[in-house]
Amino acid sequence: MVAAYLGRLLPFTLREPSQFRQEPPPQLKSGKYADDYNEVKALGSLTGSSRRPSQTDTALFFADNAVQYWNRTLRTIADLDLRDSGDVARMFALVNMAMADSLIGSWNSKRYFNFWRPLTAIRLGDSDGNDRTVGDAAWTSFIATPNYPDYTSGANNLSGSATTMLANFFGTDKHTFTMTSTFVHPTTGQQPQNPRVYSRFSDVTDDIVDARIFEGIHFRSADEDGRSQGKHIANWAFAHFLRPLH
Repeated sequence: MVAAYLGRLLPFTLREPSQFRQEPPPQLKSGKYADDYNEVKALGSLTGSSRRPSQTDTALFFADNAVQYWNRTLRTIADLDLRDSGDVARMFALVNMAMADSLIGSWNSKRYFNFWRPLTAIRLGDSDGNDRTVGDAAWTSFIATPNYPDYTSGANNLSGSATTMLANFFGTDKHTFTMTSTFVHPTTGQQPQNPRVYSRFSDVTDDIVDARIFEGIHFRSADEDGRSQGKHIANWAFAHFLRPLH
């Protein structure tokens, strides 16, 4: 597991890395797991996928490094919407502390649950005890599968915390902003359309939940539960740290 130490780090704002650990992922024999399995199998394959072109573009856009695209976005927001240097510093500090703690929380969950990725699960689908999951020994994800466990999704944990913190900071989820991506698919050479314009912070997290499925690297439960974990962490951090001075 890459960077296994992240799950043991002392957080910036949390009492401990496991403070907001989610419930376990779906049981392999459950209907929920079968639904997650068949969704990513159909939409996340490198070849023969049922993705629409717009879904492929979403996958490519958010295959970029999440820490980098969020800090690019923060710079854009700061330039357009903030005038006071103290407000800029506070926004960057709050969002990055929350994102760091979300990454720590995610890695702690990954180590604790040690749940397999779609790549392994689909190739071994005939041996998981679920009649609804048909295996495919040749299945490959659209982007390269990272070598750390599935649950919870780090990008969604981190993005859930970033968007929740921004909504807390500005006092509203409604906010128009742009995002850019630098990702180039190493095998196909595909690049996403740039930039993307959003009018709500929460709309980004909806796209990132879907993106990790279109990329073939996460089950939906890992994405949605990761986003929820990140939201809890951001709300905690905002309530307890770097409170505004009046």
